[in-house]
Amino acid sequence: MKRKNKSQIKRELTKKELLEMLLNKEKEDLDKMDEMVDLLISKNITMNINSEENEERTFGERMSDRVAKFAGSWGFIFTFAVALILWVVLNVYFISRPFDKYPFVFLNLLLGCVTALQSPIIMMSQNRQEKKDRIRSENDYKIDLKAEFILEGLYNKLIDLNKNQEIILKQIKNLEGNETEKTK
Repeated sequence: MKRKNKSQIKRELTKKELLEMLLNKEKEDLDKMDEMVDLLISKNITMNINSEENEERTFGERMSDRVAKFAGSWGFIFTFAVALILWVVLNVYFISRPFDKYPFVFLNLLLGCVTALQSPIIMMSQNRQEKKDRIRSENDYKIDLKAEFILEGLYNKLIDLNKNQEIILKQIKNLEGNETEKTK
C-alpha cells in the first residue's frame, strides 16, 4: 500500500469536509446554501495551465522539450536513418582508408552516446508533462466540484419552488372551496 504525503492527506480532508457539507445540507440554513452557491458562481477557479506552465520553465526544461519533440518525430527517424546509411556506405565503398571499418565500433559508440544522452532528456520532458497533467487533473476536479455545488444549490432551489408552488395551489383550492361555499 502506498504511503500518502501530507498534501494528499490534506486534499482528502478537504474532500471529506466538502462531502460532509453536502450530506448535512438539511441541517444548514437554506440562505447559507444560497450564499455558498452565489460565492461559487462569482469565483473563477479555472486557469490556463499552458500559459502558467510556460512562464515557469527554465532554459533546460525548454531545451528538453525541444529535444524530445524532435527525437519523437519522423524527421528525426529519417535523418538518423540517412546518417547511418551514409556512414556505412562511405566507410565500406567510397573511402580507401575508412576511419571506421566493418564492425563499425566507432558508430556503435556514437549510437550508445546518443541513446545515453537522449533518454534522460526525453524523461525530463515526460516528467514535466506528467506534472502538467496532474495540475490539469486538479483543475478539472475543482471545476467538477464547483459544478456539483452549483447543481446541488439549483436543485434545492427547485425543490423549494415546488414546495412553495404546492402551498400556493392548496391555498388557491381552499379559497376556491370557500368561495363556492359562500355562493351556496
